[in-house]
Amino acid sequence: MQKRALGKSGLEVSALGLGCMGLSFGLGPATEKAVAVQLIRAAVERGVTFFDTAEVYGPYVNEEVVGEALAPFRGSVVIATKFGFEPNPADGKWTAVNSRPDHIRQVVDSSLKRLKIETIDLLYQHRVDPNTPIEETAGAVRDLIQAGKVKHFGLSEAGAKTIRRAHVVQPVTALQSEYSLFWREPEESVMPTLEELGIGFVPFSPLGKGFLTGKIDASTQFDSTDFRAIVPRFSEDNRKANRALVEAVTKFAQQKNATTAQIALAWLLAKKPWIVPIPGTTKLSRLEENLGGAALELTAEDVRALEEASSAIQLKGDRYPASHQKLIDR
Repeated sequence: MQKRALGKSGLEVSALGLGCMGLSFGLGPATEKAVAVQLIRAAVERGVTFFDTAEVYGPYVNEEVVGEALAPFRGSVVIATKFGFEPNPADGKWTAVNSRPDHIRQVVDSSLKRLKIETIDLLYQHRVDPNTPIEETAGAVRDLIQAGKVKHFGLSEAGAKTIRRAHVVQPVTALQSEYSLFWREPEESVMPTLEELGIGFVPFSPLGKGFLTGKIDASTQFDSTDFRAIVPRFSEDNRKANRALVEAVTKFAQQKNATTAQIALAWLLAKKPWIVPIPGTTKLSRLEENLGGAALELTAEDVRALEEASSAIQLKGDRYPASHQKLIDR
């Protein structure tokens, strides 16, 4: 597996990371812990050095799984986790945002214990907190870096203005946001800023929450614990309309003797050398398929052809329900 540097930070990771959320949370029933540990270790054996988790995934349990799985590999892997959510007093669900400095310090101490590490390699603000100035949040992370509890600072779903303000206080190593052939908005909104400032980009849902695998269609039934069940873009009618994109990528994949997922990941890797996608999976076969995307090289002409094909398709449905959409920073 080739390595990539996240911007100008000096943080080097495998070209593809592993998003661990779905092993415990958000995409159906949680994977049995022993199986999840085995999958993460299989990723390490295949060259993956970059693993993504968060306090809220579970909550808590995903960090525990990642911590146990990666305990034998300390020093040779990079672990990213996130702060920024807490239970909502109204219903107890983890939908309230909190990036106050005292809260960040508490979360970091707890995450370190669950992850069984002394320093968090990359700490993201999970969502921008409109009630806490980003300068205060960045300052708190800066203090944690100086204390040796954190190495690098990241943001998630932050807009260009917020990124700039945070970067003045504590250099931002990476932005994690959704980006794929299924959601190309970051090309206009944040990527020019990232390139200017030397910040890496870590796309989550690089396979369009599974849609770009080609295995989801209008007849797919989502489990009640699967987040996609409430995502407008994944309604039955929208899935039927959006299949046009999958069909376009599939035709391209057939020409390259690859899968649609591999083409989708190779496209991201071809866009910029500071982009590191983090596809997630619960299956070893899918892990191996995804890693094959890192070995697939697309030419500039290939990239243009894919983008022309995707731009010609009007995708249907918002990528988040309204309750989540309001948490996106602009």
